[in-house]
Amino acid sequence: MTGHTLWHGRFEGGPADALMAFTASLPFDVRLARHDVRGSQAHVRGLARVGLLSTEEEGTILDALAMVGTELAAGTFAFATSDEDIHTAIERRVTELAGPAGGKLHTGRSRNDQVATAFRLWVREALTGVAHQVLGLQGVLLTRARQAGSAYLPGYTHLQRAQPVPLAHHLAAHGWALSRDVDRLVDTLGRADCSPLGAGALAGTSLPLDPAETAAELGFSAPFDNSLDVTSDRDFVAEALFALAMLGIHLSRLGEEYVLWSSSEFGFVVLDDGYATGSSMMPQKKNPDIAELTRGKAGRLVGNLVALLVTLKGLPLAYNRDLQEDKEPLFDSVDQVGLGLTALSGMIETCTFDVAAMAAAADDQTALATDLAEILVRSGTPFREAHAIVAALVRASLSGSGSLAELVAASPHFGHGDDAAAGDSVRGLFEPGAAVARRASPGGAGLGPVAAQLERLEATIEADRVRLAAIEPADPIG
Repeated sequence: MTGHTLWHGRFEGGPADALMAFTASLPFDVRLARHDVRGSQAHVRGLARVGLLSTEEEGTILDALAMVGTELAAGTFAFATSDEDIHTAIERRVTELAGPAGGKLHTGRSRNDQVATAFRLWVREALTGVAHQVLGLQGVLLTRARQAGSAYLPGYTHLQRAQPVPLAHHLAAHGWALSRDVDRLVDTLGRADCSPLGAGALAGTSLPLDPAETAAELGFSAPFDNSLDVTSDRDFVAEALFALAMLGIHLSRLGEEYVLWSSSEFGFVVLDDGYATGSSMMPQKKNPDIAELTRGKAGRLVGNLVALLVTLKGLPLAYNRDLQEDKEPLFDSVDQVGLGLTALSGMIETCTFDVAAMAAAADDQTALATDLAEILVRSGTPFREAHAIVAALVRASLSGSGSLAELVAASPHFGHGDDAAAGDSVRGLFEPGAAVARRASPGGAGLGPVAAQLERLEATIEADRVRLAAIEPADPIG
């Protein structure tokens, strides 16, 4: 081993290689480097404000931190074998550059509050980035919905054809689910918006530090209220993992539909060659790998959430080394969701909808059963009776007694005799797309309500952009 650990003074010898290999987190927490530098800059300024560093020492350490930031960004930072994590590595290098003044960097600070601060800074930045990507996918869905015009397809329940709906309505449904994902990400950002800096290892410090000032300098809305709580709190990580898992489930559902729609059996969509793959053996294949992997990644995201919850469930206050296991699941979930959002957005933006195939499937006469029952309801028939009448006609049609349109035309229940208006209504219903044009209930699958809905969706997306801009992480202190 070379160099010293932060705790070498307590021990006669150096740590065993096996201990370092098992406990080191540098391979993954190196991505916190920029945020650790930023937290250290705020801490140094705080030490100087209360007279624990001279003006000269403050400048020397800040210059060293700036140099470390430059080296890390340029990829020229030289790590030592004694560097347990990125926080140790940065302090070691600062001390090399700043000399004796560098030894004061850790004054009044523990790795517990140091790590928690850097991690919260990273989480704020990462989740904000994910939320912007979600808004991007919503924008793609909104654009494709508007391009769809009056195109329609079958809506499904139980994966059985149910009622025809506008393609725009279907695409917008995914957009609204994603709006809830943005809400969850923003809520999580709110609970991550608390500065742990100044909490020390668990009990604060006897030194005259001011956590409120460093919190404000780092862009947090408030400092911690309880040092025991903040150094052990990983609620915000669990919430972030849940928000990402729920987002992943929504993306999985979207991906599943494109797997189905791009199959020969459905034939509703043709994927752009740039967003599909082929087969190593079967020359004719065009595979929806993005949609399939989006579906597959959902299990990984759920697993990351469960892994952290199981880690947290048995921990006493305050910090325990188990909490080192909080980062890899979140790093992985953020990475996978980010890649998925980019790929899925491109796939949907470039695909071609086969609206004729959609319409042919949606014009299945049995999909009009509910509309037929509602025509009877308008004539005063109780819904349960209307349901039974139409169900009997559908059954007769499926058994070969004639098309549903023919059976309805011959039925005494539909506008024969005294109710010619109802008869006209029924005849018009069997025209292609007529059922979609008839619907008028707000939020429903009619062309008028859908047009209004798309305006609301656009306004919601824009409001979320403004909301995210208001909580955008501040620029690095420098």
